[in-house]
Amino acid sequence: MKYFDVFNGDADGICALHQLRLAKPLRSLLITGIKRDVALLERVPVRRGISVTVLDISLDTNRTALLALLEHGVKVEYFDHHFAGTIPEHSNLSTYIETTPDICTSLLVDRHLGGQHRLWAIVGAYGDNLAHAAGTLADSCGLQPDQVEQLRELGESINYNACGESDADLLLPPVRLYGLLRTYADPFLFAANERIVQTLRDARRRDMELALRLPPSAVLSGGAIYVLPNEAWARRVQSVFSNFLATMSPDRAHAVLTMGVQGDYTASVRAPLANPYGADELCRRFAGGSRVAAAGIGRLSHDRLSDFTLAFDRAFGVAMRCRFDHVTGE
Repeated sequence: MKYFDVFNGDADGICALHQLRLAKPLRSLLITGIKRDVALLERVPVRRGISVTVLDISLDTNRTALLALLEHGVKVEYFDHHFAGTIPEHSNLSTYIETTPDICTSLLVDRHLGGQHRLWAIVGAYGDNLAHAAGTLADSCGLQPDQVEQLRELGESINYNACGESDADLLLPPVRLYGLLRTYADPFLFAANERIVQTLRDARRRDMELALRLPPSAVLSGGAIYVLPNEAWARRVQSVFSNFLATMSPDRAHAVLTMGVQGDYTASVRAPLANPYGADELCRRFAGGSRVAAAGIGRLSHDRLSDFTLAFDRAFGVAMRCRFDHVTGE
């Protein structure tokens, strides 16, 4: 029997898998990628005699590949919190899927394992910008404020590392980062012993400083849209910057668009934390998706920028003032 672990390369995906394999060690083939690389299940060979665990990628996005695997006798275990659509009923499929705004895959695995490796669930939840849920778990572990801050920093740094248009934008491919942390049951020891943690933390802070210098490109009654330039730092910081904006203004929605090398955009959308719904519906209108509170668009063509702004405005509020400063990155 060959085993495959298929997981998102962000903090939630990595920490979900790490918890699972600490509790249930297994020699497996790893399939992952950048944060937006979510059509991963098609990389698994369709043949009998294999078993697949999937973590933190949308079932709906991977439906065709999933059905092909199931019909060929492949056993699939699926943990996720993104939009799933209709979940297939099949004897080879076990699902742990929940899409409420206050859940992430690391928390689902924590629940499945009865909290065996909860510190890593806290790291994953902070990386996914679920500060309240992460804080609740931290309280249950009796952590001190400085320890909570260390786990928050670690989660945000691991999440930051997965963001970019390709591996060329990243400081370290996610599969290599997972390889470094997989031997650590204690995230505090990982942070203390591995230099990559400080490297990621410093780079994230530098990139955030650059992002914070930019004004919003569109200001609407219900939120704001930012457009970042065609730079590697901008693509790396997009998700972290989106989460920061959402936390700083919890009553407002935010979208952060980053120009890619071909002139199109990727988009990270955050619904207001005070009313965390609608991000996935908006992004699905532009061939994107994810979860109700936080979603994204992998490719938004330049000529659809006005359409996106109008749709964002309708989803989250009535426009009061809108000005677009086209960012070329030149």
